[in-house]
Amino acid sequence: MTRRKVIFCLGVGALPVAKKIATELEAELHGKADRVSQEGLKSEADVFFNDAMEHLSNLFRDGVAIIGVCASAVLIRGVANCLKNKLNEPPLIAVAEDGSAVVPLLGGHHGANDLARKIADFLEITPAITNAGDLRFGIALDEPPEGFVLANPENVKEFTASLLEGGSVAISSENSAVAPDCMPGFYRWLQESKLPFLENAKLRISLASKQISGSTEHLVFHPQNYAVGVGCERGTEPEELISLVRNTLQENLIAPESVALVVSLDLKADEPAVHAAAERLNCPARFFDADSLEAQTSRIQNPSEIVFQEVGCHGVAEGSALAATGDSGILRVPKVKSNGSSGVGRATCAIAKAPECLNPETIGRPQGTLFIVGTGPGSPQWRLPESEKMLRKATDWVGYGLYLDLISDLHNGQELHPFNLGQEEVRARHALKLAALGKTVALVSSGDPGIYAMSTLIFELLERGEQEGSDPLKWQRVRVEAAPGISALQAANARIGAPMGHDFCTISLSDLLTPWETIERRIKTAAEGDFVIAFYNPVSRRRTTQLAQAREILLQYRPPGTSVILGRNLGRVEEKVQVITLENLDPTQVDMFTVVLVGSSQTRRLQLLNGEVKVYTPRGYANKQ
Repeated sequence: MTRRKVIFCLGVGALPVAKKIATELEAELHGKADRVSQEGLKSEADVFFNDAMEHLSNLFRDGVAIIGVCASAVLIRGVANCLKNKLNEPPLIAVAEDGSAVVPLLGGHHGANDLARKIADFLEITPAITNAGDLRFGIALDEPPEGFVLANPENVKEFTASLLEGGSVAISSENSAVAPDCMPGFYRWLQESKLPFLENAKLRISLASKQISGSTEHLVFHPQNYAVGVGCERGTEPEELISLVRNTLQENLIAPESVALVVSLDLKADEPAVHAAAERLNCPARFFDADSLEAQTSRIQNPSEIVFQEVGCHGVAEGSALAATGDSGILRVPKVKSNGSSGVGRATCAIAKAPECLNPETIGRPQGTLFIVGTGPGSPQWRLPESEKMLRKATDWVGYGLYLDLISDLHNGQELHPFNLGQEEVRARHALKLAALGKTVALVSSGDPGIYAMSTLIFELLERGEQEGSDPLKWQRVRVEAAPGISALQAANARIGAPMGHDFCTISLSDLLTPWETIERRIKTAAEGDFVIAFYNPVSRRRTTQLAQAREILLQYRPPGTSVILGRNLGRVEEKVQVITLENLDPTQVDMFTVVLVGSSQTRRLQLLNGEVKVYTPRGYANKQ
């Protein structure tokens, strides 16, 4: 899989070079929000950030290749706390603002040196590459071409040292001491280098699908040209399938690193055992529909009429493996069954081999993923890192148009699916439909998605199982994850002090989904319990009386001077926070963009020396013994 690349830019002085690199590398351009323009339709960057150090560390932890058009010291300080294992470090490259220097700082053998060379070529300068092996031989042996894996990267350092001391290297395959005609990309990579080749050299590089032990004198590369097809009964223990796959590979002398992907029928897209097997092999899982597998019936060795009656194809494991490797693929290992802890096997496995490396991105489809994302009240600095990570991973964004506009600074090619206010169920269904097609979808909510937002509706739809003209279980095969967000009540509470510092509750005044009699009863109960109350959905164009009725109920239990906080458009340019009293609460001052906090009998109003007013509810520390 191609590594994601980001051009990191701190100011307008670096923009010309940053833009040129981003264009040439087809990379994302990330700019400092207060220094790089983000106004209008032609924003200077794809993504904006506020905290440079935090942004750098997050990118580095995510394995992103970072090209910083800035001082190298900035990049080093930004990732310093993330440095643990050099074998896992992504590329980190510093480029001078004027384009006069390109320096790979980290990840030289994970693509940084190659990236530095590419950048230097179109900037027409010489890259400052310092790795001795790269300088001498023009190759990073621990960074093979796409589709190939080095089995023993820990031995590269000593292997390269021997070459630098005057050693030569021989190339061999599993069956021959000379390069075969297959896998030409791998051998071209070697032959285009400056490595000193000698037929009977002590140092050796091998290309093999078999499990071979490497050493400081022998580097072993595995081509990823195998597909492992699996099937299993619902609820099969992951370890049963993992053991079956592991043992089958071992018995047939196939290196696990040569497996490009684990494949199965789409009915198994949500099966934990299938995903566990793929994770153990460090490869993706992909899925086919029954028709695609049935098309392989003439090629499979163990067709089953029983399987056909159950799922619509004559073989899951063999059919999946063959479908993944294409017309030129061969069934290397026919279907084998697990023994099972009870003596009855519940899992099957088959292995097929392709003549060339396999690209999982072009094979079958992944399990669909639905991220339910809370973006906070609206301000970028109030978005949580997990939410931003999900938004970047998604291929599609679904949400109310305004909410999508508020996260436009993160947009980087995702397909947008905007909906009008009030179309909550329509957009929830749309998001599930897209995810069921194998897409990674972000369903965007403001605030926290689990507080009067989209999470509840998604799980309600999953329980209903309602799908027009399709299998009702398809939605339940989607992986669903929710990221929390800062809710409006939290934002208002922080802006004004700590009115919710003691017991509180939230009540929605919308009677579109809940009868007013129920809402009224809850207001009375909260008032009797002396809770601080946060009112959501206080008014709308069609609902103008509910807040006034709530105020009248509360005045039966609370003093007229009880503090009330109105927080409108929190975190946005139009933000306004007011402190008034309960008796002066005027519903005409409130709209759907306002959250209303009503204090308890214990809530206090404090005026600071600078005239600023704060509101808080004490917890009783003054009485603590």
